[in-house]
Amino acid sequence: MSEPVDRVDEQDRVMGVVDRGEAIRRGWLHRVATVVCRDTDGRILVHRRPESASRFAGQYSWLLGGAVEAGESYADAAVRELSEELGTRATLRFAFKYFCRGAISPYWMAVHEAVPAGDFTPDPTEIAWYDWLPEADFRRVLWQWPFVPDSRETFTRYTQLPGGSHASRSTAGG
Repeated sequence: MSEPVDRVDEQDRVMGVVDRGEAIRRGWLHRVATVVCRDTDGRILVHRRPESASRFAGQYSWLLGGAVEAGESYADAAVRELSEELGTRATLRFAFKYFCRGAISPYWMAVHEAVPAGDFTPDPTEIAWYDWLPEADFRRVLWQWPFVPDSRETFTRYTQLPGGSHASRSTAGG
């Protein structure tokens, strides 16, 4: 098994361990952990995937993350993905989880927030370009640039959080 993940049901209960590729091919539910990175000014980290990426080549994203490994928690996976993709660590805060129909297969997605401190070194196999965008600019480019599927739905859910995790850091008019 090249990338073992927990196969889960509609209530996110573990049913067994499967290969992620097989889960995707068969449309089996599995778990994905993501991180929204903001800076101390509330700007959102946006990045573009490399043209050589196996999934979503050349597309933009505002979420760092990937599959939750078998037996791993969403939080541990989010910490691991942040380290692998951005080369940094940060304190994470759980924002929300939802059932995502997914562009390539369905999955449960957990979204976390982080404010990375200091320098970081993005993995060039995951991130070809990045920049910090004020939320108003991000909202504009989200509809103009080719974003990874599910980005818009996730952002809509993110902005609708009660007492919003993002609301306390939103920019005026954002």
